[in-house]
Amino acid sequence: MPNVPITIATDDYDHMRDLRFGLVRPEGIDVTYLCMEIHEVFSRMIFNREFDVSELSSAKFANLVSQPNSDLIGLPVFPSRQFRFSSFYINTKKGIKGPADLRGKRVGLPEWAQSAAVYTRGYLMHDVGIPLSEIHWVQAGTEQAGRIEKVELDLPNGIKVERIADKTLSDMLAKGEIDAAMIAREPSCFRKGHPDVARLFPDFRAMELAYYEKTKIFPIMHIMAMKKSVLAKHPWVARNLFTAFEESKKNSLHRIHDNAISSYPVPWLTDYARSLKKAFGDDTHSYGIEANRPTLEAYLTYAYEQGIARRLMKPEDIFPSHIEVSTNI
Repeated sequence: MPNVPITIATDDYDHMRDLRFGLVRPEGIDVTYLCMEIHEVFSRMIFNREFDVSELSSAKFANLVSQPNSDLIGLPVFPSRQFRFSSFYINTKKGIKGPADLRGKRVGLPEWAQSAAVYTRGYLMHDVGIPLSEIHWVQAGTEQAGRIEKVELDLPNGIKVERIADKTLSDMLAKGEIDAAMIAREPSCFRKGHPDVARLFPDFRAMELAYYEKTKIFPIMHIMAMKKSVLAKHPWVARNLFTAFEESKKNSLHRIHDNAISSYPVPWLTDYARSLKKAFGDDTHSYGIEANRPTLEAYLTYAYEQGIARRLMKPEDIFPSHIEVSTNI
């Protein structure tokens, strides 16, 4: 019986390198692996379904998978994860000293359905206690004007998002036209040291570690999505792909933790990675449902509350029922 051809598209990740280069081969599958800039991956999968398996923004995936008769299902494989207290930026002239001061302010976002914003808004709503309707939301591109939403939203009553097509969040933040912004990547106004722009949480790493130890939420930015048509023809493909992704990640962790030579041009990386074992155990980037249930449940709740997902889903609703969902490194 010939192998099943599968096309996979992602950005460039070391933990997917061995699968990409054929050093790890999923049983019964011939992989064509396409590596490209992440927003191209998202757009080509969202609008044209060009790949069998594709990296997607967790927020956009929640929107698509929650729609009636969705043609997508997920693999519990998470290419990108990142804590997000570093994503809050403020104009220092606006009197914002803590997150509670964002109530009533103009806060910018690159997109409402952006994964980083799903988690930061969830934090403001559930941990700080600010109803999202009490913030004036502004949507614009971070560095390039004209960015738009890529999925259709159903915003809850009372929430309004003002779209500004001819300005950028970075410029508006520096000029004080917005009071704060929640942005996944450092805006240029902050990176270049604008005197009126700062992080809301300068000691974000300590906050993020404390938050993780309290909640066990390690935000999932991107998820792997698969066409249901592939699964319908070959139900075993999901399990075999998951196993291959897991093996590829295991090899990447080995390169960081256990090699006698430095595989990356970063000093002290191995020592730093080993220091994380107390909080994360041996697997600092876990796949599967059970190891990530607190994160997945929070993410799905936030996506529904914020008008991105069409229905409230459980983790089991978005992954194949027969896939291996918990493995140990």
